[in-house]
Amino acid sequence: MQRIVSICPSNTEILAGLGLTDCIVGVDDYSDWPSAVQNLPRLGPDLNIDMEKVKALQPDWVLASLSVPGMEKNIEALEREGLPSLVLYPDRIQGIPRDFIRVAQRAGIEERGKDLERRFWTRLNEIKEKIPRDRPAPRLYWEWWPKPVFTPGRDNWLTDVSKWVGGVNIFGDEKGQSVQTNWAEVARRQPDRVLAVWTGVPIHRVKKKKLMDRPEWQGLPFNQDDRVHILEEGWYCRPSQRILTGIETLAHLLYPDRFDPPDPDHPL
Repeated sequence: MQRIVSICPSNTEILAGLGLTDCIVGVDDYSDWPSAVQNLPRLGPDLNIDMEKVKALQPDWVLASLSVPGMEKNIEALEREGLPSLVLYPDRIQGIPRDFIRVAQRAGIEERGKDLERRFWTRLNEIKEKIPRDRPAPRLYWEWWPKPVFTPGRDNWLTDVSKWVGGVNIFGDEKGQSVQTNWAEVARRQPDRVLAVWTGVPIHRVKKKKLMDRPEWQGLPFNQDDRVHILEEGWYCRPSQRILTGIETLAHLLYPDRFDPPDPDHPL
């Protein structure tokens, strides 16, 4: 059996989706899905992996990522230590199922990766078919981080997610994966919905009142209790098959007459 170390939560989820959970011997501190990985050795936060602990696990290979700015130093450290690795860097949504195949190829189970890719696209298209086409496109503001304010740009999978549910990312015209902005500019762009998905921050720690109390947003139509939403960041900020749970959750939020809440334990 292969010994695989995963140093990014989305990578751990992809390994699980491919049926490789039993091969994982260590994970970063934020990997929390599936529950089977929660008791594995922890190697530090995904931006500051302890390479000595990685080496001690004697992995056959390490599954790394560049999905969050700052992860570059992990890649550099892996190269310095001579640890075999596969580095994922999905940008648009189509990069996620491509990574299924890349990981599966590295593990010697390519057909399993192709099967997961097929099921991913099938489910996405099933969702798309149910999106109503006779309603105005909702304008969505995604908030990745509050201070400084970061939001996904044109080249990010959340811009694709917005389109998939019939909406528009209000910063989708800005190049790059991440855009630094401010609350006044958000207000100027007049979103219909605010979607807070603070990367790495559990949902219970994000307080809606703090968002709604921002001075720049007072009295504006979008700054209402039923238009400001705190969502599970793991369903949106992690480029794995679990993004399907996020997409279906957003579809339910926007079109409750068309979509039921999804089962978070079974994204595919």
